[in-house]
Amino acid sequence: MTLLIVGLVIFLGTHSISIVANEWRDQMAAKLGNGWRAVYSILSLIGFVLIIKGYAAARLEPIVLYVPPLWLHHVTAALMIFVFPLLLATYLPGRINTLFKHPMLNAVKFWAFAHLLSNGTLNDVVLFGSFLLWAVADRISIKRRPARPLNTLPATKYNDLMALVGGIALYLLTIHWLHYKLIGVVPVL
Repeated sequence: MTLLIVGLVIFLGTHSISIVANEWRDQMAAKLGNGWRAVYSILSLIGFVLIIKGYAAARLEPIVLYVPPLWLHHVTAALMIFVFPLLLATYLPGRINTLFKHPMLNAVKFWAFAHLLSNGTLNDVVLFGSFLLWAVADRISIKRRPARPLNTLPATKYNDLMALVGGIALYLLTIHWLHYKLIGVVPVL
């Protein structure tokens, strides 16, 4: 569990710099340029790897906090349908992006909340709860800080369609193959 927590602190801590020290972040980014991006990316990658290793290790000795009813697995699967189109809409400017304002944060919230519904071990609550709290905090903090430009594809009338079709395709790939391949768990459908 320690490795999972350290990974979360590094990964979410790196991603929380704008929440707690936005001016400092902007100064460092201006001062270091691509060096800032490199440090940010390396720390994020280290945190992500530690999260994966820590979560895998914690799953070997689960501490059950609650046992969700089986039907919640189906609710999780239904909520997950929104995650991948929202992720893609982040980089495909269109109506979805406009409607959800911050589609990636919404995708993280859907993903985390959905998984909290159907997973009741301590490591699940720590992992998904941390991401949910971070996404809520980041969304609140965005309201008080200046918007930063995001590298996106050009706006076209097909972006929403690409986000939906691509997102549903990723969802189907995930539930039928990728989730088991990466996580070792077959989602219930």
